[in-house]
Amino acid sequence: MSDLFNTRAAEQEEHHWLSVSDLMAGLMVVFLFIAIALMRNTLEEQRKVKEIAVAYQETQVAIYDALIGEFEKDLETWNAHIDRDTLTFTFNSPDILFEQGKEAINWRYRKLLSDFFPRYITVLDRFNKEIDEVRIEGHTSSVWNRHVSASDAYFLNMQLSQGRTRNVLEYVYGLDEVAPYQKWLKAHVAAVGFSSSRPIVNDQGNEDGRSSRRVTFRVITNAEIKIKQILETVQ
Repeated sequence: MSDLFNTRAAEQEEHHWLSVSDLMAGLMVVFLFIAIALMRNTLEEQRKVKEIAVAYQETQVAIYDALIGEFEKDLETWNAHIDRDTLTFTFNSPDILFEQGKEAINWRYRKLLSDFFPRYITVLDRFNKEIDEVRIEGHTSSVWNRHVSASDAYFLNMQLSQGRTRNVLEYVYGLDEVAPYQKWLKAHVAAVGFSSSRPIVNDQGNEDGRSSRRVTFRVITNAEIKIKQILETVQ
């Protein structure tokens, strides 16, 4: 009788371990499917980001080539250049564009902007779906005059750079040739003054005051926004 009881107990214990092992095997299969699903999501995320990165690079090149094609002959005359990597159109020598220490646009700069901006916005209109923002950026050197502190000079230059870019935006917005693009300009063009926060330095690491004083038009594409949206969707 004792042998029979022991045999049944052993069978029950064996059945119990078989059930546990079946459960563990099932859980392992579930975890395996979860891992595969996560890997697929990660690979899909990477694929989408890679596609956007490639499209971003292609868009950058296309915009740069279009700007060069339109303005290459004018760059030397305007003392300007276009940066391929940042799509920044820089007008150097703002002393020619503005009176020293003044926010108002002088007549020479008005004439230049009347030529430049309608052509500029016409080029960008070809890529309007890929552009998030166009920034008119004002930059100054770190000096004001010898009678003010460095902190006072920074904020005085901030006011100056902001006033200049605002006046530039207001002027180009009112050009007759730009009227068809005014709605897009309101949504995508900003005037920003950086004061002396982004100086140009020479090889010795010293500020180049003349080069630091500049006005730029910078194109920012929407690739970063699309990548962020993809990551948020996946998460």
